[in-house]
Amino acid sequence: MPIDAPHRALRFGVKTTPMHLAYDDILRVWEDADELPELDDAWLWDHLMPLVAPPGGAVLEGWTLLAALAARTTRLRLGLLVTSNMLRTPAHLGKIATTVDVISKGRLIMGLGVGGTRQPDGPNPAVAEYAAYGLPLPSPGEGLTRFTETITILRRMWTEEVFDHDGLFTTLRGTRNGPGPVRPGGPPLLLGGWGDRTLRIIAEHADIWNVPGPPHNGTDWIAERARVLDAHCTAIGRDPAEITRSAQIIVDYANPATTRAHVRALAAAGIRHVVLALPRPYPDKAARWLVDEIVIPVRENDA
Repeated sequence: MPIDAPHRALRFGVKTTPMHLAYDDILRVWEDADELPELDDAWLWDHLMPLVAPPGGAVLEGWTLLAALAARTTRLRLGLLVTSNMLRTPAHLGKIATTVDVISKGRLIMGLGVGGTRQPDGPNPAVAEYAAYGLPLPSPGEGLTRFTETITILRRMWTEEVFDHDGLFTTLRGTRNGPGPVRPGGPPLLLGGWGDRTLRIIAEHADIWNVPGPPHNGTDWIAERARVLDAHCTAIGRDPAEITRSAQIIVDYANPATTRAHVRALAAAGIRHVVLALPRPYPDKAARWLVDEIVIPVRENDA
């Protein structure tokens, strides 16, 4: 089910991008956030190399790190925003995700995106990352087909005792996934993306839809993409209100008023879940700062 109904109060998460940071820096934020009920969830990313210089800087693998943080927290819902579909085979990803769900006692939100694909022009950071780790970089069309296939396999791993699968890219025989996830049906599925074809997949399968928010994309753009999603939902007979609308933004330590304005603009555009990404280095009590400077003032203003 969605993490929140569209008419309910805004929910907030915190994101710690594990790039050029030590494990202890990330753990400190997560343990602090776990004690703050104003924050509902916490997130990592899913890259294997830094996206900004220096290229040799530290990056911790997302699902391994998530398992460690799941074991050190008790309340926060958690996930990767978002898992790259191209880094792991579908059934292997399902096993990893189920293990984290069990460790967290059912707190996992399964974040998933298409992952890197070949682009006809412009910079593409996935090229170097995928080449460094021997990963194929598919066409956009193949990436979307693989994306849908993974969603199907995840759902089957979370609901069926044993199954076979014959897909365009994955063949499975006698797949079992014990122990299963904590909740019947498995974790909520958060899907990231905004292209027309991706939004059709999201309409069919997502519990939560996530997009980048300001300053990366304006709220007019988000509202327009939401209308496309609504149209896809209507076309397949699904109530658009079943899908929680989620966005992530990078906070500004020096100007929290700007961040608050972005959050309010997102809420006016129909976003009900905002992930607040922390720039590095993290100040002391960064999670407390988010609550005091962003979450509480926004909620008091909307009360």
